Amino acid sequence: MVKVNQNRSNPFPKKLSTTLIWLVFITYLVYLINSFGLEWTRIVEGLSYANTLIERMMPPNFSRWELLLDGLWESIEISVIASSLGIFLSLFFGLFAARNLMPIYVSAPVRVFIALCRSFHPIIIAILFVKSVGFGALAGILTLIVASIGFIAKLFAESIEEISLKQIEAIKSTGASFGSIIIFSVLPQVFSRFIGFSTYQFDSNLRNSTMIGIVGAGGLGGTLFSAFQRFDYDFVAAILITIVLVILFWEFLSNVIRRIFT
Repeated sequence: MVKVNQNRSNPFPKKLSTTLIWLVFITYLVYLINSFGLEWTRIVEGLSYANTLIERMMPPNFSRWELLLDGLWESIEISVIASSLGIFLSLFFGLFAARNLMPIYVSAPVRVFIALCRSFHPIIIAILFVKSVGFGALAGILTLIVASIGFIAKLFAESIEEISLKQIEAIKSTGASFGSIIIFSVLPQVFSRFIGFSTYQFDSNLRNSTMIGIVGAGGLGGTLFSAFQRFDYDFVAAILITIVLVILFWEFLSNVIRRIFT
């Protein structure tokens, strides 16, 4: 019979410094709640208004399905183009940002560029591109390319930095070129993760393509924004249901893709 050691150490030992940090955090959180005026009465009143909105959204109106499908198809096209180009560029930016493959004078500027791509919300980037290249799909594609680089290139670079260097040394000992080292040693170790990052980014781009359309960057977001402006809430419900169904379908499809490539 195995005896359980009753004197084993606590995996979460109490420390005075940890307790003080939690007290400071909770105090600050309470201060923020009070300063913003977050009260239950406001939440209850908001829920009553939300109930009225939901009643106006039911039943969903799919009578203008052609307009809905046009916006949806444009969002999908924007996502496919932006994801393809963004993932392709992220592959190179991730390699150049990896500190175990590149010298500091190469990896540092690339990491700064990736950080800049990740610094702003897609809506802000979309507004800048709309002002630069005008309304339409081009602004949306450029926005999502920047968002893809900021996400995938960072995670890809971190994955490369965690690989085993033994395979790289083995390939180097054969006199292989740098390109051969990348293809036969680095990529096989991170390819499954890269596929996971890519499928997630396409899912993110598909959702963001409906959001950036609100500021004029093309896609279903423009249709959604127009429906809100017209107080056409039953059509809004139809658009939202369509977005949810598309995301669920892509979730299923991405699982199939991961099983194939991993």
